[in-house]
Amino acid sequence: MTILPSMDRKCRRSPRIPLLPQKDDDREPLESGFDGASFSGAVFNLSTTIVGAGIMALPAAVKQLGMIPGLVMIVLGSMLTEASIGMILRFTRASKAATYPGLVGDAFGGAARTLLQVCIVVNNMGMLVVYMIIIGDVLSGTWSGMVHHLGVIEEWFGQHWWTTRSSLLLLTTLLVFSPLISFKRVDSLRYTSALSVGLAIVFVIITAGVAMVKLMNGSIGMPRLMPKLVDQVSFWKLFTTVPVLVTAYICHHNIHPIENELKDPVQMKLITRTSLALCSTVYVATSFFGFLLFGDQTLDDVLANFDGDLGIPYGSLLTDVVRVSYGIHLMLVFPIVFYSLRLNVDGLLFPYALPIAFNNRRFFSVTAALMGFIFMGANFVPSIWDAFQFTGATAATSVGFIFPAAIVLRDIHGIATKNDRFISWLMILLAVSSSIMAISSDIYSIFRSDKEGGS
Repeated sequence: MTILPSMDRKCRRSPRIPLLPQKDDDREPLESGFDGASFSGAVFNLSTTIVGAGIMALPAAVKQLGMIPGLVMIVLGSMLTEASIGMILRFTRASKAATYPGLVGDAFGGAARTLLQVCIVVNNMGMLVVYMIIIGDVLSGTWSGMVHHLGVIEEWFGQHWWTTRSSLLLLTTLLVFSPLISFKRVDSLRYTSALSVGLAIVFVIITAGVAMVKLMNGSIGMPRLMPKLVDQVSFWKLFTTVPVLVTAYICHHNIHPIENELKDPVQMKLITRTSLALCSTVYVATSFFGFLLFGDQTLDDVLANFDGDLGIPYGSLLTDVVRVSYGIHLMLVFPIVFYSLRLNVDGLLFPYALPIAFNNRRFFSVTAALMGFIFMGANFVPSIWDAFQFTGATAATSVGFIFPAAIVLRDIHGIATKNDRFISWLMILLAVSSSIMAISSDIYSIFRSDKEGGS
């Protein structure tokens, strides 16, 4: 006998049952007074899932690739992401699964389902650590070589014990993250998501304005259009940008939670296209104007470049506005990504228990444990590029491209077209080859650095 998700409140569930109950017109609503999420709310939540920390590393990726190849790769990443999400949505309806892990389990069984959940957990955990690192950079500053880039709190109040990275991150965790990650519905975050998207656009507008002013007064020149290849190391280093580009678009883990709360789930395809169009526009503009503004001095976290006077009227004020607005943006993105992380960790640890939303003790225990782990990671991971390389070359490529493509090639419902199969093989080839090259390049760079340091 098939157990419907709406019956899950009183019955223990199998691994295929949704991690959270879904909204459906033929069933009771998720909770009293809630009749489903709106189109705009879903667009903001999905866009917020996409535009997180990745935007800060994209200018550095474009610096490695050159302006033209870099921007082309950003657009290509958006197109492949739309294709992979489209595959997930079509095969989800065919399998009647309510979650991404449920879809993978339907195609390959429980072991593959667990593997996907592990990948989502690794990806989301890495992303949230990156968010906290950038927030720490904004508030307390960061080091690049032997140069210390001051944070806004250090600039305003000087260096004290309470302006250190660990103290400011602890305050942020207690005062900002704790309330926002306590919501049990993703739609509850639609207003903070809308604000976060607006703050990302503010960052783009200010960056573009400063770059255009400096270009017109001749204080900056045109950036490199093509990559700078001087030796074998510089060639292989190009591949380290691929995980960053892949990670920038990962939102697959929140597709089902957002779709399950919609008034009309059929809108999800249009929601995805709208969100990706908005985010790719923001990404292209940020990468173009960020690299134009800072050139070869662009840091791994471009936000760290905004640590002083930009050489234009009100430059110091603008740098503070940029950093504070984007720091707040990441604080508002954090709960969206954390939502999916918590669901998948709970699915791994308690696969047959009631949904976590109906067990307050488990809900807050898992939340506190995850938050503590992320806080520790943010205080020990050296830079966002290191975190992106690890999660992007492994978990992100698996979640975003390998699993969707594998579902299509498995095609247990017989709905895949020749075009679907071609795109799927292309995704797997690109994901596997780029990941291997990126990891190999990182390992080579580490050994080379150790050898140079030893000599």
